[in-house]
Amino acid sequence: MVVLDSWALLAYLKDEPPAARIGDAWIEGGAAICSINLGEVLYMRTRETGEKAAVADIDRIRAQSKVIEAEWGLIRAAARIKVGGGLSYADAFCVATALQLEERLWTGDPEIVDLAAGLECEVVDLRTASD
Repeated sequence: MVVLDSWALLAYLKDEPPAARIGDAWIEGGAAICSINLGEVLYMRTRETGEKAAVADIDRIRAQSKVIEAEWGLIRAAARIKVGGGLSYADAFCVATALQLEERLWTGDPEIVDLAAGLECEVVDLRTASD
């Protein structure tokens, strides 16, 4: 299993270059995403495609993913990561989710990739890496 962040989901939904690889993750071992990151993708897709299409996108992602709800332990972990600086609050949730599940975080978000060495989880840069 891998953890996907908002960047990865948007790349998948827009059929950008890493989309096939992300799609394969669901087939091979599954993918997880934090509900906070799903919300981030929902508002971004609503702006781009309208609410009906965006909700359909999110429903499809939810059906094929393990959705990690933001319970208090995850919220505390994300807050601790956010305090460290350099990441948005939503980005802190995908990192906290990867840590909680002890799985790799797949992203292409430069803010996360640039801080990867200092994070406590493995970060795979979907812009360049192949697994």
